[in-house]
Amino acid sequence: MVAIDLPRAQIGAEPQLLLTSLLGDFWYWRDEHIPSAALVRLLAEFSITADGARAAMRRLTARGLLTVARSGRTTGYGIPARTSEVIVERTHRMLTFGASAPPWDGQWTVVAFSVPENAREIRGALRARLRVLRFAALYDGVWVCPYDRVEQARAALDELGVPTATVLRATEPPGGPEGGGPVGAFDLGPLAEEYRAFVERYRPLLAEVEGGRVGPADALRLRTALRVDWRRFPETDPDLPAELLPPDFPRARAQRVFVQIYDRLGPLAELRFRQLLGAVSPELAALARHHDSATVAELYAQLGERRARGDTAFERAAQARRLAEVDPRAK
Repeated sequence: MVAIDLPRAQIGAEPQLLLTSLLGDFWYWRDEHIPSAALVRLLAEFSITADGARAAMRRLTARGLLTVARSGRTTGYGIPARTSEVIVERTHRMLTFGASAPPWDGQWTVVAFSVPENAREIRGALRARLRVLRFAALYDGVWVCPYDRVEQARAALDELGVPTATVLRATEPPGGPEGGGPVGAFDLGPLAEEYRAFVERYRPLLAEVEGGRVGPADALRLRTALRVDWRRFPETDPDLPAELLPPDFPRARAQRVFVQIYDRLGPLAELRFRQLLGAVSPELAALARHHDSATVAELYAQLGERRARGDTAFERAAQARRLAEVDPRAK
């Protein structure tokens, strides 16, 4: 098997993210609790120490992202109620993001605001909220987004107590000054390079998978690394309409590489997950399942009214993490 330059340090530095990714891949829609000893074995595959693994479990439990159950001297951890539906929705978005650009009605949401110099923290918090909503700064106090984000923007302004602000929907008339259009707020050059780097990093792995040269242990590690590496794109890409993207934007190519590898590694990765869980609890190991793009699409279609509403601990934690990424002061 050829060597693949993977972000192992990123995974090792975030055992909580690693554990939620693994359970999100193989254990959602299960009510059973997995013994902590099995989770320690699972995380050891990624060079996480036993102490680090148990600390991750405790912290995830404290944040409401895992539930805990005790039977005698055995402590087990599981996924909270309604979290499985959220995982299905987020996994569906992760797998389909970038396959095609969303439709556009030609209108922009514009937020113009004025925050006094002595309220820098509020100004920084507002900018972070707008970035999470896919806005970009056209000018210092003028932010734009090609989609209808009026209600979300107003909610952010109200929550932060910003009284001097305007939110509107507008179209750009033709013939404006060169370089002054709203699309100029979005610097897509670095993002395009990230997509190209993703393709170059993982494309050799696709040949290894197709050639049958990846075993179960590598499949679990590589599929998880792939998922962790890709997940930032749906969160940071402004997802501009096709009309606003530069020619040959590499997102769709990267998405195809991601889905092909993710789907094909699924059965082998599941086998390794079962092996590790089976060393502690053979009966639970038989319940583990992987999901691919086809089964996730089916589960997503079945959600109906049970789709995410932003009120679960998982969603709140994801929002807080994203805010912290765009504004470290939000931590």
